[in-house]
Amino acid sequence: MERLKVSLCGIELDNPVIPASGTFGYGYEFAELYDINCLGTFSFKGTTKDPRFGNPTPRIAECSSGMINAVGLQNPGVDKVISHELPLLKGCFHKPVMANVSGFSVEDYAYTCEKLDAEPQVGWLEVNVSCPNVHGGGMSFGTSPEAAAQVTRAVKAVTTKPVIIKLSPNVTDIVSIAKACEDAGADGISLINTMLGMRIDIARRRPVIANTMGGFSGSAIFPVAVRMVYQVANAVKIPVIGMGGVSSAEDVIEMMLAGATAVEVGAANLVDPFVCRDIIRDLPGVMDKYKINNLKDIIGGVQLWEKM
Repeated sequence: MERLKVSLCGIELDNPVIPASGTFGYGYEFAELYDINCLGTFSFKGTTKDPRFGNPTPRIAECSSGMINAVGLQNPGVDKVISHELPLLKGCFHKPVMANVSGFSVEDYAYTCEKLDAEPQVGWLEVNVSCPNVHGGGMSFGTSPEAAAQVTRAVKAVTTKPVIIKLSPNVTDIVSIAKACEDAGADGISLINTMLGMRIDIARRRPVIANTMGGFSGSAIFPVAVRMVYQVANAVKIPVIGMGGVSSAEDVIEMMLAGATAVEVGAANLVDPFVCRDIIRDLPGVMDKYKINNLKDIIGGVQLWEKM
């Protein structure tokens, strides 16, 4: 449907709905449930240079209006993703896919991105800078404008496809980090990644998750995500992908009004595997309700309203 189409870093999407990395596997699992070609695209499971088993279990803690996870980037490594996962995906998804990349050094990021950039199926590289910098005392690359910019420059130097930097909300000033990534050559920004959370088992008097703390996601963080998307979209000139607690067509509209060009759906996929399909189905009706002719016309609508 023409009125749902948006352009993300020069690539047209049939609609702005994108399942978020870590909640949609490599796509073919969901293709057993419905035709995933209805999606704008999706961001596949975070991929690292080498295989990772992930963190010890338990890795998941339920919360009211959300969940906490500490999976630990479990994945088969970039070589196996290219040789095994992408060929399986090609059989069921016929659009460019977003490759989500994680790393523990600048060299890791550059190596993995260069390999995935060469794959015809990959349309965008979504670079998650929320990973601990093993050469920087374990602090996340995404907590420092300088470190985030360093990763951005390194990845841009070895790739040809759009590079979208995925930012952590666990910072004091997310705008300065986004602007540093833009100045370093990023083609887009996606936010927010999970917030840091914790649950305690009262009976056992110890943390529910073996890793003690983990990433808090779900509808409870939606207002924080909208605020950060609004701040960043108002500060940079490159496209923004909004995410964080999105679970309905109304949420997609709200994110786009805040400044998002496209919208990722994360934790909701783990509750309802059909949620992205249903959001896309519901969007035209919600657009009619609010007298929206084309989605691309409302991107950053709040900023436009404020300037009138």
